[in-house]
Amino acid sequence: MNTVRRLRGLQCDIFHINSVSMSRKHSLVSLLAAALIALSGVGLAHADEQEGPIDSPSLFARYSNNAQDLILKGLELIGINYRRGGTDPDSGLDCSGFVQLVFKDAIGVLLPRTAREQSEVGAVVAVNELKAGDLVFFNTMRRTFSHVGIYLGDNRFMHAPRTGAEVRIDDMRQSYWISRYNGARRLLAR
Repeated sequence: MNTVRRLRGLQCDIFHINSVSMSRKHSLVSLLAAALIALSGVGLAHADEQEGPIDSPSLFARYSNNAQDLILKGLELIGINYRRGGTDPDSGLDCSGFVQLVFKDAIGVLLPRTAREQSEVGAVVAVNELKAGDLVFFNTMRRTFSHVGIYLGDNRFMHAPRTGAEVRIDDMRQSYWISRYNGARRLLAR
């Protein structure tokens, strides 16, 4: 029951933000993504278990304020078309343009323009120590650090994948991403 209340509260907050600034399609995608994030850290109770207070906060509640701001800004951009070299959501974003825009608008951090340059900022993070807001890098163009996304937690990340696609959330456990993973960087203080 507490999980449902938290999710409804999160949905109301995100819906209010999204209804002002996004199309219905983007609002629905954002709500679904937020629900996925909120529920991913909370186990489901079995029918035979007693319903009681949940000791651990939801995955979203455990994020720092900066990480929450990054995630919410990124979710607002879900569904934006990919455009090579794109830095404007109205005309389209590429992967590094997406990351650059999210960090600038959410927490006021100006990152370098390219994925390669972004891979040189912050502290190196091991894959088993990833936290929400970390940058994750991949080799998608036969060169290291040619693609970047923002880690959400639970092996998921947001990114602008390629021409013909839209900003979306993917699972890093997919074989495509596993074989192309190059590393991660942390810019947020923990």
